[in-house]
Amino acid sequence: MNIALLGYGKMGKEIESIALQRGHTIVLKVDESNASSFSKEDLQKVDVAIEFSTPHTVISNMKKCFEAQIPIVVGTTGWYDSFHKIEKECKQLNAALFHSTNFSLGVNLFFKVNAYLAELMNKYDSYQVEMEEIHHIHKLDKPSGTAITLANQIIEKIERKKQWSITDTNPETLFIKDVREGEVPGTHIIKYTSVVDDIEIMHKAHNRKGFALGAVIAAEYIKGKKGIFTMNDLI
Repeated sequence: MNIALLGYGKMGKEIESIALQRGHTIVLKVDESNASSFSKEDLQKVDVAIEFSTPHTVISNMKKCFEAQIPIVVGTTGWYDSFHKIEKECKQLNAALFHSTNFSLGVNLFFKVNAYLAELMNKYDSYQVEMEEIHHIHKLDKPSGTAITLANQIIEKIERKKQWSITDTNPETLFIKDVREGEVPGTHIIKYTSVVDDIEIMHKAHNRKGFALGAVIAAEYIKGKKGIFTMNDLI
């Protein structure tokens, strides 16, 4: 399979390594040096594009792939406020999009655990819930896309929580503490606290390999397909 890497930082290089191990070919790499000149014509020999660039370039990259009829796997976060607009454009052009806030198999299992625990905890208002997410200092968006997914799951299940915030700590708000330090790949903690005990679940990534492998498997999955897909379809 011929792959375009839209974003060639640390994550892009990890994806390249795994893609080559799985017998694929990288035919296009887009980074800071050619991001401004990259066009849909550059995608002619590409089967699938994998996008891990920045919140500032991801929407433009998706649109170029839609127009070129190249399936795209998007791991960049920070653009989901525009999701409905992108969803509409993808469907109008009969294109293919695989998106996820996190491609790690472990994280997607963690999503399932989080939703189930939140459903159980809805009955017990003596417990207060809050979150913490820790990432490397290069991460541009706050909170992380993974944290937002986890928060939305909690809000959907726990009736006493109406919204999330990284600043507001009122009782109806799910507070997310966002930390940026060192080269941390990603840690997410959900904690329920009462006067008698605490319940805590955590996912801690040791490196980027899990994210990269998931993205490559998603690219293998979406090749030749039309429509919009997530890790729920893959799992």
